[in-house]
Amino acid sequence: MKERVHEQKLIVGILYAFYLAGMITAALDHRFAWSNVPLWLSLASWVILMVGYALVLWVMKVNSFASRVIRVESGQLVITDGPYHLVRHPMYFGMSLMLLFTPLVLGSFYALPLFVLVIALIILRLLNEEKVLLQHLAGYSDYCLHTRFHLVPYLW
Repeated sequence: MKERVHEQKLIVGILYAFYLAGMITAALDHRFAWSNVPLWLSLASWVILMVGYALVLWVMKVNSFASRVIRVESGQLVITDGPYHLVRHPMYFGMSLMLLFTPLVLGSFYALPLFVLVIALIILRLLNEEKVLLQHLAGYSDYCLHTRFHLVPYLW
């Protein structure tokens, strides 16, 4: 299934380009040993990456409407249970944890800025998605009043 919203197509295309550049940078960093990421930091990052992955799986279990394509389906409901009780976009939060700590798991400080740019693009995607949900998903505006945080619990 493909994105229908033009802004989303653009954001996703750029996001994939930065992600690929980050992975290539991490591979080159490993090959040429540019970074010296301590083992303890790499292992701690791996644990946090797994927490992010578990959060994404939890979101998929709680929300049967979760999809990589932004759309509102017939009969779709606003989900307020589980991780949706804390933030409006818990899948993006889990993905952001994974993206932020992937370069450290791979032993690369040089790839980190590229992955941070991917997270910035996820934030743009999230803001655009909220516009779509506010327009097309019944009850979403009430949900926004009760669940204040967009992405990071107790922060934003």
